[in-house]
Order: sequence, then C-alpha cells, then structure tokens
Amino acid sequence: MDTQVTQKLEAFRKKYNITQKGALSVVLHVTRIARKQGLPLDPQKLRTKARGQVRGLSRSSIQNILKDYGILRILAKEGGRTSRGSIRAMERYVAFLNELHANRLAYLDEIELWWIDQVKTFFAAQPFILRHDLNRSLGSMVQNLLWQADERQKENPGTTYVGSVLQHLVGAKLELVFKKRAIHIEHHGASVADAPTARAGDFIIRNVVVHVTTTPSQNLIQKCRENLDSGYRVIIVTIHERMPLALGNADIEGIADRIDVWAVEQFVATNLHELSSFDDAERRITIDQLINEYNQIVDACETDPSLQIRLGN
Repeated sequence: MDTQVTQKLEAFRKKYNITQKGALSVVLHVTRIARKQGLPLDPQKLRTKARGQVRGLSRSSIQNILKDYGILRILAKEGGRTSRGSIRAMERYVAFLNELHANRLAYLDEIELWWIDQVKTFFAAQPFILRHDLNRSLGSMVQNLLWQADERQKENPGTTYVGSVLQHLVGAKLELVFKKRAIHIEHHGASVADAPTARAGDFIIRNVVVHVTTTPSQNLIQKCRENLDSGYRVIIVTIHERMPLALGNADIEGIADRIDVWAVEQFVATNLHELSSFDDAERRITIDQLINEYNQIVDACETDPSLQIRLGN
C-alpha cells in the first residue's frame, strides 16, 4: 500500500485512539460499506432511522468481515452498535475516507487489510483467560488455556504461543511446589529453551531433568538418553495428545522404561489439588498463586505481554 496512505491511517488511528473493539468494529464496517457502495459516502445515510446507531453495524456483520480473513474470534458482542461514541466515530471515519477519495488515495482493499492487521494486534494484546469453574476439572481448565494459545497461534503463523504457555505454566507450578524450600528454579525465555544449548533440559532440579515440549521428537529422546548417561533422571512434560509420540519415540530409543512422560494437564492439576489440600475453598487461592507466579516469569523472561494470564470465571 502507498506509504502516504499508511501514514495517514496510522495518524488517524492515533488521533482518535482506534485501538479498542468498538472503534475497530466501526471502521471495519464502514470500510466494507465503502468497498461495496463506493466513495464518497454520506454519513447521514449510515444512521438508523432512530439516528442513534450506525446502520447495519452488528456482531454478525463484523464477524462476517473477520471470517473473510480467517479470523473466528469474537471482536465485540454488539459490534460497537450500542456505543454512544459509534456515531461520532463513523462520521469522523467517513470524512477521512472521503478526503482520501478526493486525493485519489482511497485504496479500499488495502485499507481494509490494514484495519484487519490492527484487529490482529488487538487480539494478540489480550491476556489468556484461565476460567475457574468448580464444575470443571482442573485438568480441563489447563486444557482450555492451551486451546486458547493454540487458536492464537493459528491466527499468527510463525508464533509459538502453545510452547511458551506450556513452559512457563510448568515453571510456575515448580515455583509453587518449591517456594518454601531452598531450591532455586531457573527460568528462560521459551525461544531460548527451544534452541540448542548446553543446558541439560528446560528445568534441572537436583538430579532430575525436566523437558517441556509440544513436540517430543526423536532428537529430544536422544537428548534424554544423554541425560540418563550423565546420571540424571528424566521427565518429559508435554500436551496430552503428544504423549503417545513421546512414548513411541522413547520405545524406539530403548528408554521407555527409564523416563517419565506426563501430560501437562495432569502434571499441573495434581499439584494444584495437593497444594489446596483438596479443598474447594482453597482451590481458587492456589490457582491465583499459580497465575501470579506464571505472570512474574513471563515479565522476567519474555517481551510479549500478551502471554500473561488473567483469572476469570
């Protein structure tokens, strides 16, 4: 897209703080109308009969636009329709588009794509939600958290959200377990941990090496054999569906009976139950402590604040 248009879009976004879901919904909706109807637009014709809302702006209209770009997450439940600022935002944006049109700079296909990138940025900046529900198992809550990371990873090719959440969740659990003992847990950024290094594993606790991975490959199993030859005991923590792969590769290497392979869902859930003394009243407190530990690790080891977790219901 023309650099001048990009600069104008960025200036408009900053001037009117187009960063939240309501305002993003408005500009996406109006851009799509402009693509269909052409420019210039008459802002009066984009009001409802009651004149208090933007015509056609709804959750479904916005989700249909996002779906065209492979985005299935919900941007706004009401699509910004009920916001009192939506009319003003629409009028400002229509004036902006009309001015671009007058200057022959209204490249609407590219402009819509630019706003889609802003939506992706908005989604990426949101923390993951660990939903606490006494009617659900702790394992399923952890599973849902990893599902959120997987969905975000699909929307942002090349990222490793699942691996990062997995590693730091295990690290947070270890911190809780050893918090009152004189055992230091060393943490690293997820990308550092995945790179070939001189470290024996992701976590080393006394003579135990813990490998945390979403892909328990043959190369990892060979590293486990090296750990065993060096006198370590070995644990692999992975996601539930990858356990057969880890065990199969370990069997090929002839060390299946010498290493432990645990699903992270149960690895975390078991300790949360124990730390909360199997008491429902203590469960939420323990989960909150886990999240606090996790967020502190992310703050110290990562540069992406969207890896943070918030406790929700």
